[in-house]
Order: sequence, then C-alpha cells, then structure tokens
Amino acid sequence: MAATSASSFFTPLFLSTNTHSSPLLSLSRLKAPPPPPPPPPPPLMSFHAQHISSLFVPRCSSSSSSSSQNGSLPESLNSRTKTMIMTSFDAITGEGSIPKPSYRWKRVLLKVSGEALAGDNTQNIDPKVTMSIAREVASVTQLGIQVAIVVGGGNIFRGASWAGSSGLDRSSADYIGMLATVMNAIFLQATMESIGIPTRVQTAFRMSEVAEPYIRRRAVRHLEKGRVVIFAAGSGNPFFTTDTAAALRCAEISAEVVLKATNVDGVYDEDPKLNPKAHLLDTLSYEDVMAKDLSVMDMTAITLCQENNIPVVVFNLNKPGNIAKAIVGERVGTLIGGPRSQLHRPEGNITDMN
Repeated sequence: MAATSASSFFTPLFLSTNTHSSPLLSLSRLKAPPPPPPPPPPPLMSFHAQHISSLFVPRCSSSSSSSSQNGSLPESLNSRTKTMIMTSFDAITGEGSIPKPSYRWKRVLLKVSGEALAGDNTQNIDPKVTMSIAREVASVTQLGIQVAIVVGGGNIFRGASWAGSSGLDRSSADYIGMLATVMNAIFLQATMESIGIPTRVQTAFRMSEVAEPYIRRRAVRHLEKGRVVIFAAGSGNPFFTTDTAAALRCAEISAEVVLKATNVDGVYDEDPKLNPKAHLLDTLSYEDVMAKDLSVMDMTAITLCQENNIPVVVFNLNKPGNIAKAIVGERVGTLIGGPRSQLHRPEGNITDMN
C-alpha cells in the first residue's frame, strides 16, 4: 500500500504538462546571467627612445654603447635621421599629427658578402656581425621598409678559388659555394628571429627540409607582410656570382636599389690598401664602372642593373646606422647608376627622392 501511494504521488509530478508546477522544468528554463563585458584594450604606448636605440647597437663602439645606456639614438646618426625615425614611430602608434614621412626607397635588396659575415676572420661566421646586421635590419623594417637579403658564401667556400684544385671542376666548386650561402642564410635567419624579426629563407634549388624554394610571388607576399626574405644558393647556376644573383632577385621582386654591404666605405679611385690617400668616390655611372674595370661587382651584375635601371649603393657594413642612412637618403658610401635625379646627389641631406 505504501509503494502504491508513493507511485501515485510521484507519477503526476513527472508526467504533468504544467511547467509551472514542476520545479525541475522551471529550473531548466532559468537563463544564466550574461558574462561581464571584456575590459577595454590598453592605450597604445609610444616607443621610448631607449627601445629604439637598442636596434642600433653597434658591434663595438664606446660612443654608441653610452648612447644606448642613456636612452638616445647613436651619435653616428645625424639629427635629420633621428627626427625621421622618431616621427615614423609616432606615426605607427598613432601619436602626433605629423604624417609618416616618405623614404627614398620602399623595398630594398641588401647584399651581404661572406667576407663581411666573417668579421675578424677568426671563424667562418662572427655572431657579433650577424647580430649587428639583424639590429640594423630591424631598425629599417620598423620604419615600414621591405627588406630582402642575398648572402654570399666566401667566408666558407669560394668556388672560383677552388676550381681546378684536386680535380674539382668549376661547376662542382660553384655548387659547393651555393651550399655555403645556405649555411650563412640559416645562421642569419636564426639571429634575426632571436630578436623578433619574422624571416624566411628561400633557396634557388629545393632544400625543403631547411628552407622554402624560391618562388617570386611568395617572396613578394612575404615582404608585403613585413617579413624579411633571405635568398640563398645564388641564382642556382654555376659560373654566376652572388652579386649577379642580387641584381637578378632585385629585378624580379621589383626592389628599388641594391645595397651592397662590404668592409670598405665605398668605391675608391685607387686601392686604399696600396694608396692611403685614395679618394672615395661619391657617385659613379655604370659606364664608369665598366670602363675603369672597377672591382665593385662583376660585369654581369652591373649590366643587369644598368638594363633595369637599378641603382647600387656600396657602403661599409661595419659602421653602425649605415643601412638606416642609406634608406632615408643620406650620403653614405658610393652611389652607382640609377635615375639621373639619384645619380647627382645634392649637398646635404636628401629627404625625398621619389
């Protein structure tokens, strides 16, 4: 009898269609309160000069190190360059009413020789040199400049020098040299990414396990996204130097200039090692380089630059701030060829050569 009473008591509760009489169904209809709104995003903070100066830390310079400690830009950059750099950072963060300044070039190709990577020649690759290059490139990419790099391999293996030794033919020697450029490219990529620069390595022949194959449209897309692209393995063909590969890649990706970073200040009228009074040339035409047989770049590279109206700037990589100076249009190194307005550089600072 007790069981029957319990059954008759609970059955109407669960079978009832009246939702108001069922506490279980009433609880199921309750809605959870809406979540609180997310906190507002923090306001954009301006870049402090100390963070900017860290991008320009040179390899070894007492004056530059002291400037980085007191939160100012290096003394190697003049007031015009400092003003343009600081203004560009304010434009990026939305601060100030001054529009972002226009620079001389928007997309550049930096050619770094293998000898420059060797530094003091005590080892094949000097980490101080690669870090200096990475910081210089960082200072440029922060300004919105698109940077592609072609690296040489002479610090590890130079094919032309080894051809004929121990039965090594020129083609095989050049292929070994191309592999040396890949080693330099991977090392430089690791250095750049260690300080937060997104970098891609593309090789002229497939090495899918370590790098992307060179695809022109993909390389351009990387640059448009703010990534640095390092081209390795030269042009993929023997008998062609990495200078020629730099001119070729520059034309393919529609870069506006080849910045050739070397261990000297530019092009001299004589060998400065033999004549300490040799004069540094400010500008040269393509014809002058070929007629005087100046050892700036090989003739194939110079001809390719001339046919595509690509200027070449030869400058000293070891001086801090030189890449930034070249980008904003200051006098640095030697300017070869290009449009007439660029060939005849006026005195003083150049603010806009477009």
